[in-house]
Amino acid sequence: MDTQMAEADRPITPTADTRPWPQEGRERMIYPSPVGWKGTDFVDNEEDLLRRLNPKTVFMMGDNPALPRMPERPRLLDFFRCRFGDITVRHLLVSAKRAMDDGLDEKVVLACLLHDLSNGCLIRADHGYWSAQMIAPYVDEEVAFAVKYHQALRYVPDPEFGYEYPDSYNRFFGPDYKPPEYLLRDAQAAKASPFYRTARMVTLYDTYFFDDFPDVDPSEMEGVIARNFREPDEGLGFDGSDVAHMWRTMIWPNNFL
Repeated sequence: MDTQMAEADRPITPTADTRPWPQEGRERMIYPSPVGWKGTDFVDNEEDLLRRLNPKTVFMMGDNPALPRMPERPRLLDFFRCRFGDITVRHLLVSAKRAMDDGLDEKVVLACLLHDLSNGCLIRADHGYWSAQMIAPYVDEEVAFAVKYHQALRYVPDPEFGYEYPDSYNRFFGPDYKPPEYLLRDAQAAKASPFYRTARMVTLYDTYFFDDFPDVDPSEMEGVIARNFREPDEGLGFDGSDVAHMWRTMIWPNNFL
């Protein structure tokens, strides 16, 4: 993995945003977070980067001109458009659209839209738990529950709902993969909750392979979001909530500190 450098001091898409870019005129060095490269062939180069510091070479802090620029008060769909990976965007939109088209309750639709939120631009490990925590201040408890527990329930068949262990997981993880005990424990605990059906519906409307995604316009979700997701006036990341730092990490993913 090479050290990434920001591109020219301009956004990659046309914009009327006239805010100045931080650190303009300098080379911005990006040191990737160890959680993303430990165990890979990336050679830790932090000491080399420290030696390169000078008035014209600094560590990245704030907006990265190589990324689509976020609004000053970002809303949920801004993260879909400006930060999430393409597969995650299509995956979430298709899951939610299928639930919507089948007439499911809007809480289920929203949970489908948000269930892999952390995968988009934060962290993939334990993504259900991270995603639920990120949205907890802004959604009903039932939605956060469904997002959290879908992660464990994906591994546990439920014939009553017609849910089977996904064939694709045999390819993803190997046919001998066994989910860890904490997931099996949490799946069992979820079954005792009055919100179990909502969480189970997320697993049913999840998509377990990524090669058959129709196009879904994010604007189709605006009504569901407006009615069920409490967008802070200050913008996600700036409302002082206990999870604001997670949203800010996605806004400025390349910050050195």
